[in-house]
Amino acid sequence: MTRKSFHTQENRGAEKLKNPVKCYRDDAWFGEAHYFWENLDDADYWGKVSKKATGQYDVYCCHIDCSNFLDTVFNEEHYRVWLNSIEKLALKFKIELGKELSLKELNDYFRDKGLYKEVEGIVFQDISANDRHFLIKGFQYKKRIQLAIFNEKVIKDFVFLHTNKSGYDRYK
Repeated sequence: MTRKSFHTQENRGAEKLKNPVKCYRDDAWFGEAHYFWENLDDADYWGKVSKKATGQYDVYCCHIDCSNFLDTVFNEEHYRVWLNSIEKLALKFKIELGKELSLKELNDYFRDKGLYKEVEGIVFQDISANDRHFLIKGFQYKKRIQLAIFNEKVIKDFVFLHTNKSGYDRYK
């Protein structure tokens, strides 16, 4: 299955990216990976609220071969395996070490155990702050879906889409 996806980056001048930028932040959902949005609206929202250093952000478009992904959004079996794995590890940390598992520790564990080598990426959903996900008061009816890519060979046709101004203004 191929998904059209969007990559958001800080605008750093006239030179556009030839390939997506890999994220190395400790607080990234799945650690070191290339991150994409399934929806252009979410890519733009992310640029507006998170890419403010230069006052502009760029959005790129590509196609991603998701045939060897852990799909925690649309595949119930994958979701149950993922949920079980996280809860088991979190409880182990709490009981054996007396502390809460951090996102960095979770990703380090899964990387060290080889989970991220078995799949080329993960499809996941998080909670959105984007007003467009809440057109009905108090009801997030729209999923905010991201893809974390571990094997960049699944990324095809990576092209620049547009530049916009950053800074959140009630998403106008």
